[in-house]
Amino acid sequence: MTPTATASPAQAAPADGVALPVATPAATRRAALRLIRVDGRAFALILVLNALAAGAGLAGPWLLGRIVDTVRGGGGVRTVDRLALVLLVCALGQLLLTRYARYAGHRFGERTVARVRERFTDRTLALPAATVERAGSGDLTTRGTADIASVAWTLRDAVPEVFLASVQLLFLLGAVAFVAPLLGLCGLGLLGGLPAVRWYLRRAHPAYLAEGAATSALAELLAATATGARTIEALGLQERRRTAGEAAIARCRGTRTRTLFLRSVLLPTVDVASLLPVVAVLLVGGVLLGRGAVSLGAVVSAALYLRQLSAPVETILFRLEQLQSSGAAFARVEGLGRAPGTTPAAPRVPRPSPEPGPSTAPAVPADDRIDVTAVHYAYGHGHDDVLRGVDLTVRPGERLAVVGPSGAGKSTLGRLLAGVDAPRSGSVTVGGAPVAALDPEVLRRQIVLVTQEHHVFLGTVRDNLRLAAPGAGDVALCAALAAVGADWAGELPDGLDTALGAGGRHLDGAQSQQLALARVVLADPHTVILDEATALLDPRTARHTERALAAVLRGRTVIAIAHRLHTAHDADRVAVMEGGRLAELGSHEELVAADGAYAALWHSWHGRGPSAPSAPGAGSGSGRP
Repeated sequence: MTPTATASPAQAAPADGVALPVATPAATRRAALRLIRVDGRAFALILVLNALAAGAGLAGPWLLGRIVDTVRGGGGVRTVDRLALVLLVCALGQLLLTRYARYAGHRFGERTVARVRERFTDRTLALPAATVERAGSGDLTTRGTADIASVAWTLRDAVPEVFLASVQLLFLLGAVAFVAPLLGLCGLGLLGGLPAVRWYLRRAHPAYLAEGAATSALAELLAATATGARTIEALGLQERRRTAGEAAIARCRGTRTRTLFLRSVLLPTVDVASLLPVVAVLLVGGVLLGRGAVSLGAVVSAALYLRQLSAPVETILFRLEQLQSSGAAFARVEGLGRAPGTTPAAPRVPRPSPEPGPSTAPAVPADDRIDVTAVHYAYGHGHDDVLRGVDLTVRPGERLAVVGPSGAGKSTLGRLLAGVDAPRSGSVTVGGAPVAALDPEVLRRQIVLVTQEHHVFLGTVRDNLRLAAPGAGDVALCAALAAVGADWAGELPDGLDTALGAGGRHLDGAQSQQLALARVVLADPHTVILDEATALLDPRTARHTERALAAVLRGRTVIAIAHRLHTAHDADRVAVMEGGRLAELGSHEELVAADGAYAALWHSWHGRGPSAPSAPGAGSGSGRP
């Protein structure tokens, strides 16, 4: 079962370059602050522990300077020993505080990334299939794997280290100014690296966004090639796909080379800048010491403090590159929240607003009636309309067959009826509510679209079935399988607990489709759209499944997009599509008698000329193509 369909490969490609949105820097910062506020106490604890660890680390150089001055002034061994003992205690305290600061930081990071993953999963499940189809599944996959992994690594490792390094940097500069204010001015030598940092920051974020987009495009290309491998071989398209793959790899390599170049400029420049304060304090300190302005111990302490600056500076710079990369990754992850709940087929064309007043469509369907009014639809902005002025009403409980030649717009009409896409103009409503504007949970209770595409998810048979009805018991699950003729389910070694997918039981096309149809039974919608749902079954199995479904679907609205015209013969009414328009509408007998488009299809299907009479009851059984 799928309440949203999977498009054909041509439709799945983002023809207009439509991609999943990326959050702006401001939105990304707000999202990060929200995550911090959720776990504010833990974040405050991290700050306190890092501050205490940095404070304990300040004692070493100051105590060493005191020892130098004590020895130079003729102090006793006992004084030196006491100072050395205090230095040892402070070093041990810094070690313990740093350890617990990182422990708290790692716990904070893991909890926070768990929230990011859960939020991403919720947003992904809420996305209409049309949005993913136009963007490509590779982009969504990359965001959910590589991008979230980057964010997780940053929260777990980089953020605690950057906190600690930043506090150490501030405390060390403050300590130098406290020990010898004149020598503290030497710390301004760090400003020599600011131009390189500013140059890097202006270019890093867009460069990493481009790298992520190129990685997504490559993943999409590889996934599409792997999925369609047999088709590619059959049509001899190997060289074309290889050329496209090489081009995607070249783009990916180019974006990564760009980010590598940015790092190659930043890191050496700032490494040199971090040495300038040490050189300056030794030169200036020597001059001041010769004039008696400072003591030797002060010079030693200041030099050690400024030398220690290199460690936090290197940490910050090393992690700065990772922060930029993960910041771009988080913008891509958070950008999923900006994807509209329902994306129109041509996003550049604004969807017409409903007229105010009593005619405004209600938010919840009032009944099960489906109305299609003056619908026009095109796959992408600037493309010709696939549907042109379609008007149709589907009555509750009716069985409607939609037929027509290939390319007539049958499947497109089914997608609009199921809310997968929204019309460019006109309206598709159920109970007066626009179908495409319904909340996904409400939509699934109203209309379910079943296509030739079938999906078997990793997990057990029970897990796959409960996607449609989470609270269903084993009796209901077995009844649903029996309803669609899935006799093979009773022969599984572990019954409903049999694992499916990689490492488990492999289902063939027919079994996978029956599993999807069983989900329809469990979902229990009032309207089911069948887009050649039994096409992958052999004729005998297909007819058996269709008869079983007929009993299950009795009393529900059924819209069958049919290529086998026996489906149309059994329907209450038949809608004939030609060139994106509704050419004819009526019962099988009425349309055959009218000797129009449907009659031509019917006679052609039976291998007779248009003037030949149809045999009574023809088409009611064999299911032949």
